[in-house]
Amino acid sequence: MSEPTRRDRTRPAELLLISAGLAIFIALIVLMSTRQWELALIFGGVAFIVVLVVLAMLVLAIRPDGAEKLDLDEQDRGSGH
Repeated sequence: MSEPTRRDRTRPAELLLISAGLAIFIALIVLMSTRQWELALIFGGVAFIVVLVVLAMLVLAIRPDGAEKLDLDEQDRGSGH
């Protein structure tokens, strides 16, 4: 069984960084318009969660290509299925 590539291992970190970046952007917009720290933190936290869930659902919606299907079949045969 082969080890996952570096790209496969860092993909969750990419999703977290994109979500954090958008959350900080939204929090800054709210902070500059209202000047209320609490409201900015709430909007930033909600934005982080919403963006993370949407990105995760988009990643799940992508169909695997031929190489990924072959890898999944090899993993299934290796686990005794």
